[in-house]
Amino acid sequence: MDTLAQSHIRELFENSKKKSVELRTSTLAQRRAKLKKLEDWILVNRAEIHMAVYRDLQKPTQETDITEVFVVLSEIRKARKNLRSWMMPERAANSIVFIGTKAESYPEPKGACLIISPWNYPFQLAIAPLVSAIAAGNSVIIKPSEYSENTSALIKKMCDELFDESDVGVVLGAVDESSELLSLPFDHIFFTGSPTVGKIVMEAAAKHLASVTLELGGKSPTIVDQTANIKDAATKISWGKWLNAGQVCIAPDYLLVHESVKNELIEELVIQSTKIYGEEENYAAIISREHHNRINDLMADAVEKGADLEFGGKSERANLRFSPTLLSNVSHSTRIMQEEIFGPILPLITYQELDEVVEIINGKEKALALYIFSRNKSNIRKIQKETSSGMMAINETVLQFGHPNLPIGGVNNSGIGKAHGYHGFLAFSNQKAILKQRIGWTVAKTVYPPFSKLKNFIIDFMIKYF
Repeated sequence: MDTLAQSHIRELFENSKKKSVELRTSTLAQRRAKLKKLEDWILVNRAEIHMAVYRDLQKPTQETDITEVFVVLSEIRKARKNLRSWMMPERAANSIVFIGTKAESYPEPKGACLIISPWNYPFQLAIAPLVSAIAAGNSVIIKPSEYSENTSALIKKMCDELFDESDVGVVLGAVDESSELLSLPFDHIFFTGSPTVGKIVMEAAAKHLASVTLELGGKSPTIVDQTANIKDAATKISWGKWLNAGQVCIAPDYLLVHESVKNELIEELVIQSTKIYGEEENYAAIISREHHNRINDLMADAVEKGADLEFGGKSERANLRFSPTLLSNVSHSTRIMQEEIFGPILPLITYQELDEVVEIINGKEKALALYIFSRNKSNIRKIQKETSSGMMAINETVLQFGHPNLPIGGVNNSGIGKAHGYHGFLAFSNQKAILKQRIGWTVAKTVYPPFSKLKNFIIDFMIKYF
């Protein structure tokens, strides 16, 4: 990166820091007005969003509407509707020891925030966190992905039209620009991407003791037990797995299927995946040649080590297409069972006892999402209690991400912190604890030094009974 670009980023950051101080006193009306401007721009320029995302991912217009436009508009509308109550201090209950005090937590803006967004949902995963940051009263710099260059350019155009650069700035570029931004002392960093890069972001944030929200990924297991409705399960798995050509951080990553329903499930997966994604216009492309090559390598490694190709496997390097693909008899030693796939290949492994499933899941890093298809409450309860994941859906895939009132995020390797709605507002807020004490006599004064027999008695009484 040249000196001029570096200088621009540093100047942008300094202006963002100055602006963040002004925004501490921003009003409900001012924050709502910004969100309304953002909502109006999206509605007016919806066709431009469609085109930009299509140029990056060849994504169908309807899919862009559902997974990009609608999700962001829902975030904006929820924030505008609920922002008054979100901004209100929350009263804390008192105990007898604190008689005479008034305690509350007050949500204040964290300050200058950095949002680093990925390419798989290039509009939504940049702008949904922006909504939360604006609602919480912060200044923001967005670094969108260089892979989705058309959508990234559109995001910059949008923000330049709507906001002063000190309020919401956008930095285009690649690794050098990201590294320069991460070297700066932001107050909060919101990153969406892989666990590998998430560790780099967290290490950079630690140098400045900046807080982080890390929306990462991992291998999300999908369980189909012997009691599941197989057609229903196959339909939902097909939709959730091959949405955006499998380039979804919460997509089913691998199947754990009871051996008694394996053949029936495979038959239904063929039917449903063909029905939903059989036409090319309903199915997205792979983002880049590099990623396309990686997916091909994953499949080749699995097949070489004994996996069976049940359907799909069609790879078109010229137009970056890769068909919905199911592999069975996959060895745990394959790369595809060790790495997050982030593509349209679905490995299937059978089991006999549910304890095997628990052991497999707990033998891997904690997943971002876990799915189970079952009509057995005991099986569902066992998986819920004996495994750990950021999110869980029962007889469904992916849909939990769109729920406006759920905290969305991972745990450990799959993420830190939560997002969406009120939880997104909290992610960009510091919950300042405030205590107001009365003037004059207080309970606390009864145990000030110098200590006496009476004060010793009071302390002992407090320890025993309060």
